[in-house]
Amino acid sequence: MSRHYSISKIKEALQATRGNQTSATQLIIARAMQDPQLLNELVRPHMTGIVAHAVNRVASGKEKPEAVQPEKTKANTNTNKKGKENFGLDLLKTIADGENAEFGQEAYARPVAKKTASQSHIDAIQQIIKKSQNKE
Repeated sequence: MSRHYSISKIKEALQATRGNQTSATQLIIARAMQDPQLLNELVRPHMTGIVAHAVNRVASGKEKPEAVQPEKTKANTNTNKKGKENFGLDLLKTIADGENAEFGQEAYARPVAKKTASQSHIDAIQQIIKKSQNKE
């Protein structure tokens, strides 16, 4: 699949924002929420990394699944289409939200408070120090 469509939309956004990359990025995100083809072209090259990151978060226990409550409407009969539409929207909301660390940008996210070492950890380090001093 060619990326001509997404490139042309990015050029339009850059032109509309007079070359301001930050504003163009925000404009492209807003447009991609409404345009599945644009979203698909933007996300396709990064899908493996996005999915691997999501699987890692769930497997490590950092991400807890939300309780799913089935709706009692006609929407249940068309869940496949609805799931595809919500996937892109949820992905963009996560990326656009400044509170969360973005994939590949964890080092630039809000710093996590340092935890103090447990007493057993401190004791283990003290034992290592004592053993290394006894060898000298």
